[in-house]
Amino acid sequence: MMNWFRSAAVALCACLLPWAAQCGDAYPNRPIRLVVGFAIGGPTDVIARVLANEMSTTLGQIVYVDNRVGASSMIAIREVKNAAPDGYTLLFSAPGLNVNPILLGAQAGFDPQKDFVPIGNAATLPMVVVTSPSSPLRSMADLIAKARAKPGSVSFASSGIGSPPHLAGELLGQQAGVKMLHVPYKGNGPALLDVMAGREDFMFYPVIGIADKFAAGRLKVLAVGTAKSLAQFPGVPTMAESGFPGFEETAPWVGMLAPAHTPGAIVRRLNAAMVAALAKPDVKAQLHKLGAQIVGDSPPEFAAYLRRDYDRWQGVARAAKVQLQME
Repeated sequence: MMNWFRSAAVALCACLLPWAAQCGDAYPNRPIRLVVGFAIGGPTDVIARVLANEMSTTLGQIVYVDNRVGASSMIAIREVKNAAPDGYTLLFSAPGLNVNPILLGAQAGFDPQKDFVPIGNAATLPMVVVTSPSSPLRSMADLIAKARAKPGSVSFASSGIGSPPHLAGELLGQQAGVKMLHVPYKGNGPALLDVMAGREDFMFYPVIGIADKFAAGRLKVLAVGTAKSLAQFPGVPTMAESGFPGFEETAPWVGMLAPAHTPGAIVRRLNAAMVAALAKPDVKAQLHKLGAQIVGDSPPEFAAYLRRDYDRWQGVARAAKVQLQME
């Protein structure tokens, strides 16, 4: 009789173990891979590594970053899309998750709303409107007045077609009702150099690395794309104060996602670990140094944010007739 009970207990445990693992009770029991579609040392990579280090301690398993660079981050996105939904392969992504399918359709190879489960938005990287220190433009009003006086005469640089600086520039033109000339570059760095030299009128640039150039008088900042003014740019108004509300929502985001059908218990545990990491003083300090604004929201909040982000850029891209070709 005892043997029968023992055998029954073993059989019951065997049946329950897969259920427990599915519910996340046994999760994690091995290292977690966090896939990043950008090069080592960039803002997305740096923030991912900071979080991975802290989450490793909280989860009791190593969380390591795997950089899968190429095709505007689509190589990384597709790889995670096709991974097992078990919480051991995650994506740390940015606006390209939404923008690439908007511009490429089925060619992108993934659907951001169907193929992934949002875990949490870690932070945003606000953009500022910059121009040459020698530019006669002193405000957003000056910029728009020049664009209205001679349509197409004002040029704005960006890091490439469909990039956040490009779409922000198109949104500005649509809100102001003016036509401006977009000049795409291969990266933010080359674009900024030509803006600083006065070869292009302005650009939206991520706040990272701009404060020192502003303080040294190497560039002029016309407005900041944040809800409140930024201490590192004294006297510079926000976009809302300049007559263009809502630009804080256009700030590039960096967040964590899992493949579709990942169990809710696993998603919630990962979110809790990420939020706990973002609350640590040393993490706050590191991200603040990058110019990032910490978010740390819930999975439902991030899902709603991503839907708004998608709808906004889809509208902007369609109105501007933005087209992107696969490389």
